[in-house]
Amino acid sequence: MSISKTRSVLYKTAKVLGDIDAVKKGKAGKRVKNRVLGKLTGKLLKKF
Repeated sequence: MSISKTRSVLYKTAKVLGDIDAVKKGKAGKRVKNRVLGKLTGKLLKKF
């Protein structure tokens, strides 16, 4: 397995663990909102 694939797997794992932690703390709604806003911002900035 290459370093980039390993890094990708680690980042995805961290993302899932962050989601689980947010659900446990009752902040899943805020996390979903921030993720959606981040994706929209990324798409808007990509156009510039």
